[in-house]
Amino acid sequence: MSPSFQSRVASASRLSRGTVAATGEGSATALGAASVQSAPLYDAVLVDVGGTLLKTAEPVQDTYAAFAGKYGVTVSADEIKKGFRRAFAEPWPHGMRYEGDGRPFWRHAVAIATGSDNQDLFEDLYQHYEKAAAWRVADGAVDALLRLRQANVRLAIVSNFDSRLRPILQDLQVDSLFDAIVVSAEVKYEKPSPEIFSIALEQVGVSSPSRAVHVGDDAVNDLKGAMDAGLHAWLWKQDVNSFDHITQRVLGL
Repeated sequence: MSPSFQSRVASASRLSRGTVAATGEGSATALGAASVQSAPLYDAVLVDVGGTLLKTAEPVQDTYAAFAGKYGVTVSADEIKKGFRRAFAEPWPHGMRYEGDGRPFWRHAVAIATGSDNQDLFEDLYQHYEKAAAWRVADGAVDALLRLRQANVRLAIVSNFDSRLRPILQDLQVDSLFDAIVVSAEVKYEKPSPEIFSIALEQVGVSSPSRAVHVGDDAVNDLKGAMDAGLHAWLWKQDVNSFDHITQRVLGL
């Protein structure tokens, strides 16, 4: 992680909400907030994690195939991709997918994707994805979110994830960007349940769902779930194609 990235994220914890006082004629407020001509169109922005805020450092199917090969399991990236999708498409009969550390579901998903129930393979993959090095923050996300914070927009993560998420966000140094981090494994609700969105709004202090927008990459969990809860919703890479685009729409630019 580059020093410039670290310094930008670290500054989030020092940002005060509201306009930074100008020190002279023509001086700019921090992070370009002076370009904001009017109040934001939304009081809160909720963001999905996997596939939106974060992406894997390498394609999942390539990582699975490489790890499988270490255990003598021969499976193509295409087969893994199809199996992974099947594991997520099938109903999970044991309640929520991500309870606690999520190991029961992930053990099932790895077995379906690789065709192997080798427990060492599973643990190797599971531990790989609990490390920050396995993830990348979306391009431009840090600067865009800092700009929203400077405009007094409340920020929250709403994610279907297990107990690994908070340490990952902390290691990537993006946790301080958010006023609330709502993880399904902790609150016992998963998207598209409206309750998980309501919890996020409560935690950021926004009482009207219509004053918030949620951004995510899943048409059911994110788009439909948020809209059913009364929020506005934008589908990642369709309604908005970057975090800068999110900022522009929220600030009405």
